[in-house]
Amino acid sequence: MQLISNIASLRELRRAWQIEGQVIAFVPTMGNLHEGHLNLVREAKKRGTKVVVSIFVNPLQFGENEDLDAYPRTLEQDSKHLEALGVDVVFTPTVAEMYPRGLEQQTFVEVPGISYMICGASRPGHFRGVATIVCKLFNMVQPNIAFFGQKDFQQLQVIRAMVKDLSMNLEIVGVPTMRAEDQLALSSRNGYLTQEERATAPALFANLRDLADKIELGRRDFSVLIAEHRQLLADAGFKPDYIEIRAAETLLHPGHEDQHLVVLGAAYLGKTRLIDNIQVFLNK
Repeated sequence: MQLISNIASLRELRRAWQIEGQVIAFVPTMGNLHEGHLNLVREAKKRGTKVVVSIFVNPLQFGENEDLDAYPRTLEQDSKHLEALGVDVVFTPTVAEMYPRGLEQQTFVEVPGISYMICGASRPGHFRGVATIVCKLFNMVQPNIAFFGQKDFQQLQVIRAMVKDLSMNLEIVGVPTMRAEDQLALSSRNGYLTQEERATAPALFANLRDLADKIELGRRDFSVLIAEHRQLLADAGFKPDYIEIRAAETLLHPGHEDQHLVVLGAAYLGKTRLIDNIQVFLNK
């Protein structure tokens, strides 16, 4: 496994792979890897002949008062996990390498509409930062396939829209959410939870699961359902950010013709913001 930190070396290796006809599978991460990340790598290994994982804590996607400085950096441990899985390259650029003119002068990529709603409304500029860094990484790695977790469902749809709109020649694969035994979605931010908060945290998924079940059983009074489940979250000790029921592909409010929905939720436990989602298929 090679650790590469500069773009020129990565591109040189990528050109050699291209000549050899390798299929490049790519997993972008911010490090502090958990089993959910490693599962993305396993899926990448199934589809690609060469696997690249990037580790870069992207300052452009963190807003004011968010946890950029506190975000865990665990490169040595991450590298051991990735080497054990047979990853070919770990790309670890610096902020200066990624943003040579500085964050204020950086050209950015923005996916309109879908970036401004739900999580985008709570975290202005977040998806602009995500789209920009993912676009830059795609330009550097030039993968054939890239893998993203479905836990960040809106992020996945933003990236899919960007790839389509900018005519990028690669496939985006969404990988189902990995969960702990108590069904809490795996996330690097789970490490911020106190012991008491960690015991409460699975109630977010349970809340969304109950909401999805009601939709599958025929409830269509979505605004009433959302209000009920926001209150249930608050009663369980959360500070709700949002609960939404949306069309899965567009993330718009669903119409009668929409048969593939997604229930999304975000809530704070103490200082930790948790997100989760469940897809609902009405034509099963």
